Amino acid sequence: MASTSSNIIETAPSTPSSSFSKPQSKYEVFLSFRGKDTRNTFADHLYHALDFYKGIRTFRDDEDLEIGRPIKQELLDAIETSRMAVIVLSSDYASSSWCLEELAKIVECMKERGMRVLPVFYHLDPSVVRYQNGTFKEAFAKHEERFKEKIEMVQRWRAALKKVADLSGRHLEDGQSESKFIEDIVEKISQELNDMNDMINDKNGLVGIDSRVQEIMDLYMDMASDDVCFIGICGMSGIGKTTLAQAVFERIRRQFQASSFLSDVKRRDLGDSQDQLLQDMKLKKGEMPIRWDVLKGIRATSTRLSNKKVIIVLDDADEEKLEKLAGFHEWFGPGSRIIITTEDKGLLRRRCGKKNVYNAKKLNASDALQLFSREAFGKPQCEKDLLDICNGFVSYVDGHPLALKILGSSMHDISKIDLWKAELERLRESAELPKDDRIQTALRISYNGLSTQKKKLFLDVACFFNGEDKNRIADILEGSGCIPEIDIKALIDKSLITILGGKLWMHNLLQQMGWEIVNQECMERPGKRSRLWLCEDVLEVLNNSKVSVIVL
Repeated sequence: MASTSSNIIETAPSTPSSSFSKPQSKYEVFLSFRGKDTRNTFADHLYHALDFYKGIRTFRDDEDLEIGRPIKQELLDAIETSRMAVIVLSSDYASSSWCLEELAKIVECMKERGMRVLPVFYHLDPSVVRYQNGTFKEAFAKHEERFKEKIEMVQRWRAALKKVADLSGRHLEDGQSESKFIEDIVEKISQELNDMNDMINDKNGLVGIDSRVQEIMDLYMDMASDDVCFIGICGMSGIGKTTLAQAVFERIRRQFQASSFLSDVKRRDLGDSQDQLLQDMKLKKGEMPIRWDVLKGIRATSTRLSNKKVIIVLDDADEEKLEKLAGFHEWFGPGSRIIITTEDKGLLRRRCGKKNVYNAKKLNASDALQLFSREAFGKPQCEKDLLDICNGFVSYVDGHPLALKILGSSMHDISKIDLWKAELERLRESAELPKDDRIQTALRISYNGLSTQKKKLFLDVACFFNGEDKNRIADILEGSGCIPEIDIKALIDKSLITILGGKLWMHNLLQQMGWEIVNQECMERPGKRSRLWLCEDVLEVLNNSKVSVIVL
């Protein structure tokens, strides 16, 4: 059993900017083949193994190529937006000018942006391609006659073929098991795409993501288990739940028969989410003019997926939509994994069980500084003369990824140290959140969903009790309309507070949000506000008003 090599080779220079610097990938694999040779046999089997069974987004042209027609722009665009190319080189491949034009475009993308290329020599000796003899010699003799006015195009095709023939690839020989050969190719492509995802994570500044992904894999996934597992990822808004779920999803989705990532479930129309799920699961093809009703969608999900190993991510989900999109373990085949992200720990405990809930962590100081520096300076290292100030920004947002990215980008291209110092001082002294709608919106989500009484408790913690002993706070609040054990637990479940060492703790940004909510009750007159926690505001009110004072 011969093979030129078991590896897939990337021939572009391995610089960080060479890969994935072109248009965002629409497809993971572009499949190039000569239709007359392999369309209904090998290429069809390989396509289904990649796209249907592994969930690898694969492009193939479904039309037979006609001699004399120019290559379709759709094909060239598909190559441009694919991360890898698999070229099935059969005996008649070189007779098609379309195939050769595809090949030349693939080699161009390989050189310019590091596209990965895997040649498959289908019952064809690689030397036939490399030296262009046999059927390839005959094909090029015809091309040179037909395109004698465009001989440079034919020479380009020759050079591209030689380049591809020199790559490490796979050779299917007579008598070899085609199904085993395809299985081997698919596994290698899957691993290659996983490696590429790691490179993309690094390039996109997903600092600290690998260790967190591995932690989830080790603690909750158990890929060898045939149990259906619901896994929850919780944490305050902006802490990176969605990013983490995406990274886990991309790492393992090719180990499942079908995969679906449903984003922003809580705010999306249920019918839209259900339509996407059914299409991703291959239960509904193409753009259907009439949407399935919700009950029909539930029946399709619960019956037709019950023997299928799937992975589904329900991002930012609520209870009502979870019931209709992923109601019970019995809906899914053995080994399926359903990942749910939300700020609501109570929902995850009910759906996933206490042991299957992962608390998304804030970034440690080192990773936080690296993320901030990427946004501020375009590199992972901070400018030396700004190190102390950058550490000040990092401390201010307390490891919150969204805030780090936004604050870092806001300081990009600001070179004067005095301006850096002024901005940090302004943030530290202000009782307001950074003026960016993304931070404001993210942090308000869980607070806005609270009842009136629980909102009051949140503001009390923000203004008076952050870092205080939980039992002391419970004694203070007893009889005030608050039921401490229930209401404190509700804030914990919404990822608004946590308990460490018997003390209540609230993230710096959430505390600042609480201060801002109270200040906005009356910006000009502190005495009109429901709570006062700054000494200067208390003194001003005492000096200018007749008030009742409650000392906590």
